[in-house]
Amino acid sequence: MTRLLSSDDQPIWHDAPDPAYPMLSDAIAVDVCVIGLGGSGFACIHELLDLGVSVAGIDAGAVGGGAAGRNGGFLLAGLAAFYHDAVAAIGRERAAAIYRLTIAEIGQMATAMPEVVRRVGSLRIAASPEEAIDCNAQLQAMRADDLPVEPYCGPEGEGLLLPTDGAFQPLHRCRLLAERAQQGGALLFTHTPALAIEGTTVQCPHGRILARHVIIAVDGGLERLAPELCGMVRSARLQMLATGPDPACSIPRPVYTRWGYDYWQQLPDGRIALGGCRDRFAAEEWDAPPKPSVPVQLALERLLRERIGSQAPVERRWAAQVAYRRDSILPIARQIRPHVWAIGAYNGTGNVIGAVCGRAVAHAAVRGDCSLLRLFDPSNA
Repeated sequence: MTRLLSSDDQPIWHDAPDPAYPMLSDAIAVDVCVIGLGGSGFACIHELLDLGVSVAGIDAGAVGGGAAGRNGGFLLAGLAAFYHDAVAAIGRERAAAIYRLTIAEIGQMATAMPEVVRRVGSLRIAASPEEAIDCNAQLQAMRADDLPVEPYCGPEGEGLLLPTDGAFQPLHRCRLLAERAQQGGALLFTHTPALAIEGTTVQCPHGRILARHVIIAVDGGLERLAPELCGMVRSARLQMLATGPDPACSIPRPVYTRWGYDYWQQLPDGRIALGGCRDRFAAEEWDAPPKPSVPVQLALERLLRERIGSQAPVERRWAAQVAYRRDSILPIARQIRPHVWAIGAYNGTGNVIGAVCGRAVAHAAVRGDCSLLRLFDPSNA
């Protein structure tokens, strides 16, 4: 275990070298600067290009180098909160509107990149009698609002089938989005951290970007780039491992279990990607660097052997930082200063809702159209 943790911690999705993008080394001027080249950042960039404005995107690391390219590869509709909990927290009308928007977003992703997305559905599997009762409450709430859901009983256990969900290769998608954004006219710079945002000028180590609007589109570490959100947002480490191909296992769709704390999927080539167990070591995982730790990795390996039943060798272990919002189940999607916007804090499931937020904030910044952003405003009862 110690040897493995000291080796390369690239995710299972890292199957090719990082594409080459320049570092910013001069002063440039654009209409909008987007900070963060992950899924939500690229959704924002593409929407801005469609709106006809000039865009520069920067990232402190590589394209998809943060949680966007290091997550479990799940495409889940709705918010991180289970649907009935979302209804209780923000109301039926708003919870249903967000859920339908995310179903549509998954559909758009699958249509745009069929080579990356598998629309196979997902499972929520109960790990206890109490969770089985909760699954039924979710089933009834979703049926009441005519949302796609089915009761499930199969090899994985009993729970729910969410047929509109899916799985994807998240890092490959980020790289394709980057390539298409550059072809569309966006200026992209990697290994270019934002050191400070002064008005709407973004200061970087070797240059600066003068913009009319700045959009911070990061998840983990959002509170560091946007100090206004300290106390409201806090980052945590999520950890995963992946096996070699296991022909003895058949897991046709992503699985969430134990209230969403544990999750896994099997890739088409037979490898298993497994994450979770953070809650068992919660104090150590808050504000932790994105590197695997021995206690969580041992717990994940026990889950792999005892719950999933796979004896395939573990080939990769990795981690990422994601942000959680303390005061609401809704993500951050708001203006934090004049002409400076922030999206993030997706509470662990940002692949789909982050793209919706990215599109919404692009329209709010450029057109003043905040209709979608109002869905994510906790004060908008």
